Amino acid sequence: MIIVFTYLTFGGPVPADTPVLFVSDHVAGSVHVLTVPDGTVIGRLAGRHLSEHAGFLALPRGRVACVDDRRGELLVLDPYGEKLVERSVPVAVPAEHLAGDPEGRRVAVTTGLGRNSEAWSDLLTVVDLATGEATRIRTRAGEPGVTVLGGGDPLVVLRHREPGALAVHRFAELLAAPPGCPVVTPHALLPLPDDGHGDAQAPRSSRVFAATGEGVHRARRTGDTLAAEDVIPWDSPARGWYLRLDTRRPALWSTLRGGDPDPRCWPEWTNEAWRHDLETGRTHRTDLGDGLVFRLAFARSRTAFTRIHPDGDELLLVDTRAVVRRVPLPAMEGAPRRGGTPWEGVQRRAVAASPDADWVAVTRGGHGEVHIVDALTGREATCSRLSTPLHHGGHLALRTRNDGAEGDPVGR
Repeated sequence: MIIVFTYLTFGGPVPADTPVLFVSDHVAGSVHVLTVPDGTVIGRLAGRHLSEHAGFLALPRGRVACVDDRRGELLVLDPYGEKLVERSVPVAVPAEHLAGDPEGRRVAVTTGLGRNSEAWSDLLTVVDLATGEATRIRTRAGEPGVTVLGGGDPLVVLRHREPGALAVHRFAELLAAPPGCPVVTPHALLPLPDDGHGDAQAPRSSRVFAATGEGVHRARRTGDTLAAEDVIPWDSPARGWYLRLDTRRPALWSTLRGGDPDPRCWPEWTNEAWRHDLETGRTHRTDLGDGLVFRLAFARSRTAFTRIHPDGDELLLVDTRAVVRRVPLPAMEGAPRRGGTPWEGVQRRAVAASPDADWVAVTRGGHGEVHIVDALTGREATCSRLSTPLHHGGHLALRTRNDGAEGDPVGR
């Protein structure tokens, strides 16, 4: 396949004050680059099937990293530079999780199921983006989450399941491993419940967080190991499966899903926005309504969610007072139906925002549409229709050059 990138009407790098939206159609194999809020397509990468699960990792200066699951490459994309593809480095796939250190230099990529029913790969790739050096090593087969703690001796922390644990490795030792994908043993282990799902890091406090059924487990770096701290409870019979750091205000966010866990019961699933203030220790919950709600995105003054439901889909905009503005979204052909599951063979939505802008982007899976909405008013600024259908909703990242989104160094 041939990589194609064309500046259509721009003729050069994006101005530093212009928000840029990356739109990945991981099924069709393309990445569109749009300016916001006008929705103008300024470039496209063809033949690139990005890992939707690993997502986009925010890097300094408005760049993003992502993994091409078909080619087995980590890509660094820079819309504000002379070339869109700043660097590509071979990595093990299928990519499951992607994270970097707070400097945006050292990156780790874990492998997961891919299109398989059982865990089969135990490969981990670590990359030094400054030099392009990369090494593959073997850990444990599964679907490990990952964070990379910075400092003089950066650490790679893998979050394993069944048995649950936080496994600590020295980044330098992993990078210096010999060829041949040798097995590596963590130099420290911290026990976790077996049902971990969701990872975050707070760089300023050198803490890592892992979501489990019990709540959010947290650990603080002490030298080259981790010390466990008190678990943050969900304060709800529901639990969060997704965890994210709010870089605007030091807080953790998740979506609490409750109800019958049978996927066919998804229209009756309950959903709450969960926010834990890391400075005050207070937890806030906001009802979002029934249906399918999962990932979220941070705009400058709103937090955005999407809700899929047979009675109508919505973009949900939550302000600092926990007031929810509900914006109706056009229906999707092929959307999840009652009696079916919300995962297999259906269309979904992706959502993205930048902490330095008051715009939110949301996709209409299967229709190739991206709606750009004013987060303050809920009004749509434009609807861009792309050349690919955005099956499964695609995946999005919205950046400005100096938005500070890299303060959350976990792929989203």
